[in-house]
Amino acid sequence: MKKFQLVIVFLIINFAALGIGSWLMGTGPTSDWYIEQNKAPWTPPGWVFGAAWSTIMICFAIYMAILVKIKPYTFIIGLFTIQFLLNVSWNYIFFNQHLVTFGLIIIVLLTLVITLFLIKYKTILKTATWLIVPYFIWLLIATSLNAYILFNN
Repeated sequence: MKKFQLVIVFLIINFAALGIGSWLMGTGPTSDWYIEQNKAPWTPPGWVFGAAWSTIMICFAIYMAILVKIKPYTFIIGLFTIQFLLNVSWNYIFFNQHLVTFGLIIIVLLTLVITLFLIKYKTILKTATWLIVPYFIWLLIATSLNAYILFNN
């Protein structure tokens, strides 16, 4: 498959993850449960989440397309699948089920998976590694927001 076609495939999968996650969270950030939570002072306004995730998933699609063109991809696709499942499930666990502790575990695991991508393939991808950095940084922020809710409610 050509790199452009791979970008399209990963864009579809990544945005499907966002859509499924959004559907699974129910009313999510607009729910009474979430509104009543004591949230971190650095919690961004709601529109930032959509903009951030859209940017992250575009960059991640390009990153994955480059990576699978360079490297044999059985392990990479397995890691990508784990990332997909953790990403989607966090929405359901945190927003829908209100399992804040379990949500924190899930988001820490997701951060570790993205960290593994970042570290393991940086020598192969060189400057293309920067495409996964927004995902990593956002997960650090999201993890801190999840932890704040856990420890302050």
